[in-house]
Amino acid sequence: MSIILTKPSHPETLGPAPTSHDQKAPVTEASGQPRIISRQEHRIQPRHVSANAIKVVERLQQGGHAAFIVGGSIRDLLLGQQPKDFDVATSATPEQVRELFRNARLIGRRFRLAHVRFGREIIEVATFRGGGEEESEHREIEEGGRVLRDNVFGSEQEDACRRDFTVNALMYDPIKETIRDHVGGYEDVMARRLRLIGDPVTRYREDPVRLLRAVRFMVKLDLAIEPQTAGPMVALAPLLVDIPPARLFDEILKLFLSGHAWPTFQALVRQDLWAQLFPGLFEDPSAPPPLVEQALKNTDQRVAEGLPVTPGFLFAAFLWPKVRERSARLIDAGQAPVEALAEAGEDAIVEQARRVAIHRRYSGMAKEIWCLQPRFENRRGKRVNRLMNERRFRAAYDFLLLRVLEEPELEELARWWTDIQVVDGEQRGQMLEGQESGRRRRRRRPRKRKSGV
Repeated sequence: MSIILTKPSHPETLGPAPTSHDQKAPVTEASGQPRIISRQEHRIQPRHVSANAIKVVERLQQGGHAAFIVGGSIRDLLLGQQPKDFDVATSATPEQVRELFRNARLIGRRFRLAHVRFGREIIEVATFRGGGEEESEHREIEEGGRVLRDNVFGSEQEDACRRDFTVNALMYDPIKETIRDHVGGYEDVMARRLRLIGDPVTRYREDPVRLLRAVRFMVKLDLAIEPQTAGPMVALAPLLVDIPPARLFDEILKLFLSGHAWPTFQALVRQDLWAQLFPGLFEDPSAPPPLVEQALKNTDQRVAEGLPVTPGFLFAAFLWPKVRERSARLIDAGQAPVEALAEAGEDAIVEQARRVAIHRRYSGMAKEIWCLQPRFENRRGKRVNRLMNERRFRAAYDFLLLRVLEEPELEELARWWTDIQVVDGEQRGQMLEGQESGRRRRRRRPRKRKSGV
């Protein structure tokens, strides 16, 4: 839904913005007071902002605290997109927030947050966070530069400067209807430019997941990544090895389920990030197997059509080249196809978990999809009905269609399973009878025993 009257300039291609006379140096810290952008300039309409978020800000301000709607919601509003949620940052401590809102619940260990619930909507309220000086007792940094612990309160300005990208550091005051910009984020949004706050190498080392966030914002929001922000990405990609696999799983979901899976994959490959997440799956990630490419494109199409998507199907596609190769070796050694696929699939998932810990719910779905593949080859009577009643039948059938891209000999099989799902009862009976008669014609007649003398 378009909700902004003026649309920023739009780059023709993704990737680093061209160097020009207006190219900026990295933002290191806010200087003095923030730039105030009026409603006449930013043109955000209050009706597009969560009424509950406005209530939270208003009550906090009435209680004597600074409070603003912050982060991605303001960025999205400026880009003409409707935000999914609205967060608030304030000078009030979590305990002070809870005193003002009986419907607030405090969460978090590293950094306490307040969740203020209004029916199904939750407004997350965070106290301004400090810049986190290295000598602070609240800040812990490993030798490589990654921040392990950082839980100190700070000022409005410090809170803006400690955020990752300038476009995420804007603060909106819904009472005055103004935007407060400490780091040049408003100008970057208008130019559709993605820029890190601070020295890029330092910021990536503090949290290597910012490498993935850069790709996600660049693709999802159609932003041009600033050269100094893009420059160190390939060299620093190996830092992702130190990120907990469970956290990388969460980032994978954000990357591939937003409706831009295929361009996101391409961007990850260009920045050498794919190889850090899924090492050794493809010989040449820049030319992925047709099955994987089409699975990504199909996912984007389903999101565009408002249809549900599941990570389990994508993981089944990502790991299939490895599963297919290993299961083939096991089958050649005499193992039954279903057992071979189960063993090869389990091995692939365990190996992948060293980098990305796939949730059991989705790894289980991937294994079911793989293990149902041999059953498509048996097209006799009750077995057909039993397969079609399997809970993962539809996903396994869709996977079979993708396999045809790499295994053309499966085309007739895939067409048969497509037809059997749409024909009426009489035609289905004829199709099944055709399979039975074909089987009888192929069956050898038993040899007659010689009569004894």
